[in-house]
Amino acid sequence: MIGGGPDAFIGAVHRIAANLDGQIELVCGAFSSQAEKSKAMGKSLFLDRSRSYSSYTEMIEREKRLPEGERMDFVSIVTPNHIHFDPAKLALENGFHVIIDKPLTLTLTEAKQLKKVVEKTGLVLAVTHAYTGYPMVKEARQLVASGKIGKIRKVYVEYPQGWLSQPEEKTNNKQAAWRVDPKRAGLGGATGDIGTHAANLAEYITNSNIVELCSSLNSVVKGRLLDDDAAAFLKFDNDATGILVATQVASGQENNLCIKVYGDKGGLEWRQEEPNTLIVRSLDKPKEVYRAGMGYLSDAAKKAARVPSGHPEGYLEAFANVYMAFANAVRDYRPGKKINAAKYDFPDVEDGVRGMAFVEAMVKSSKSNQKWTTIKN
Repeated sequence: MIGGGPDAFIGAVHRIAANLDGQIELVCGAFSSQAEKSKAMGKSLFLDRSRSYSSYTEMIEREKRLPEGERMDFVSIVTPNHIHFDPAKLALENGFHVIIDKPLTLTLTEAKQLKKVVEKTGLVLAVTHAYTGYPMVKEARQLVASGKIGKIRKVYVEYPQGWLSQPEEKTNNKQAAWRVDPKRAGLGGATGDIGTHAANLAEYITNSNIVELCSSLNSVVKGRLLDDDAAAFLKFDNDATGILVATQVASGQENNLCIKVYGDKGGLEWRQEEPNTLIVRSLDKPKEVYRAGMGYLSDAAKKAARVPSGHPEGYLEAFANVYMAFANAVRDYRPGKKINAAKYDFPDVEDGVRGMAFVEAMVKSSKSNQKWTTIKN
């Protein structure tokens, strides 16, 4: 693991998710840019002291020198956005697979360069758009693919949070501080942090790509350098249109990611705060309530659930599904054999590049008088 030190939130999430199915073991890490902090974190995780490294460069170099059966198999990168590209590139170039927190990189240029490295090395890279791991999200994707709701016409996706309604970055909140700093977060604030999740979810469920958008980005909290509130009209490559909202100043909201998809025969509705339920609507009958763990679901949805119906599963389990799909691909990897991420069902470097192209298009559209902007990736 690179990052995920004592003060980090997402590192612990990655570690729990990776460990959930007993198929992945944390064997080494460079958990902080401060050597003592990294060593202390490794000790708290019961790692061999010799494998708690002072930097990611030291970790990659020393792990590469270990015998094949002893060295790490892949790297998990859980750092702020500006420390994504360099360690990912270095790991790949030294023969290690990579799983990385979203967004893929700091800039679209970096994302495109990283894609070239993935293509050159043939190694596996996954991006943790974890919401695609929920069983009922997978069921929604299967229902769209089956034609149950017909030709997609309309997509509404929103991700309201309230945790940045006040200037938390001025209160010693490290998680807030880097997310509102252009040097560490990139071009987009809420757009990059949660807007990319919303866009990815819409594309995943509909199995189509956003090709144009018309956006408005705002910095609601005075003095904030990046957007904390964003909205956009969308056009998809299947002629559907939609609306996306991503805001971190919706006071009182937690993580209320919600998507509604409508076709010419019916519609679907899913909310992250009640993840085991999928609402299915039809033109000619009452709405249906699909529940996780039930026998009538698709194989994809059933495979993504670990417990019988009525036993709550959530964010950590969805995250773990991304890790397991990635791990299966790593296990099947052979030099010279191209791994098809769609077969394993995890977000890959293509999704990561699309996420960065989405952020760039959102910022460009918001600043432009010619509002409709093509997503170029």
